[in-house]
Amino acid sequence: MTNTAKNLFEPYRMGNITLSNRLVMNPMTRCRADATGTPQDPMAEYYGQRATAGLIVTEGIAPSANGKGYARIPGLWSDAQVQAWKPVVNAVHAKGGKIFAQLMHCGRVSHAANMAADAKIVAPSAVALAGQMYTDSLGMQDYPVPQAMTEADIAQAKAEIVQAAKNAIAAGFDGVELHGANGYLLEQFLSPTTNLRTDAWGGSVEKRIKFVVDVARETAAAIGGDKLGIRLSPYGTNSGMGAYPEVEETYLKLLPLLADAGLVYVHIVDHSAMGAPALPVAFKQAMRKAWPRTFFIGGSFDQASGQQAVNDGLVDLVGIGRAFLANPDLVQRLQTGKALNAPDMGSFFTPGAKGYTDYALAAA
Repeated sequence: MTNTAKNLFEPYRMGNITLSNRLVMNPMTRCRADATGTPQDPMAEYYGQRATAGLIVTEGIAPSANGKGYARIPGLWSDAQVQAWKPVVNAVHAKGGKIFAQLMHCGRVSHAANMAADAKIVAPSAVALAGQMYTDSLGMQDYPVPQAMTEADIAQAKAEIVQAAKNAIAAGFDGVELHGANGYLLEQFLSPTTNLRTDAWGGSVEKRIKFVVDVARETAAAIGGDKLGIRLSPYGTNSGMGAYPEVEETYLKLLPLLADAGLVYVHIVDHSAMGAPALPVAFKQAMRKAWPRTFFIGGSFDQASGQQAVNDGLVDLVGIGRAFLANPDLVQRLQTGKALNAPDMGSFFTPGAKGYTDYALAAA
């Protein structure tokens, strides 16, 4: 099968799998796991409802106890968590969908009240994130100063991510997305704002990208590059990030190395529609040119702009977030021109079914 189709609703071949359409359900934190990071029953219903997306990328999943940042985010480091993900994956596969697990090591974006007692908050450098984060037990709390990672910590974090990727495949996921965006651990290594190191892991662009490249290579070696993608957010402002003089150089040097590692896709975050800085068009085009396989952008598309981006050759797939959150049948609604449900922002991160599995389907 060749990728000659340009319609958003026609199949697309990505590596060794065929997606039913070019629409991707973006990863969206929902905080419906239990306190131990174990997925709960409503999660299978939630993802199963949205299985008509060409590809689902899950919410961020902690690869380890050290990587867990937010309250009630799920994990993939224990056998109980692996077993609890199986019904989620099965619910998507039963409806013909494909689903990748997004592995999100939060690094400094965490608080002890959201973590196991023996976990520690680590980052490239001991630079605290300004502001506060929510905890179930203590309410809003200041971000703590993370521990600057030792060589042993770096080796441990890489090994944790690789093992979590293997766990994802054992749970039945079609693949894994490394979360290298939005201010979490991988991006903390990329940015000179958060990476103040002067050793082999920091200083020059080449040294700052080393951790991400190592993680990608080692994970691809463990599960196969055809089952591995990465999410990146150049110019992003989430969790204390921001542009820096060599931001474009950083990513244009990173992409060929990720391609050499065999990754099947690159997923770029563009949150300009929500107030983040716009990604320069020329830079988007340069990243597209630098990437030899599936390339997509998520965060600011509607149907018309997504179709145009595919037609222009800028992207192969179109990532959509909140519209999928509020419309389990989004693909059918877009195909038939039905009005969309509005998302209930007040229930984005709250426990239970409200604002999670109770969004109405369009009338036939």
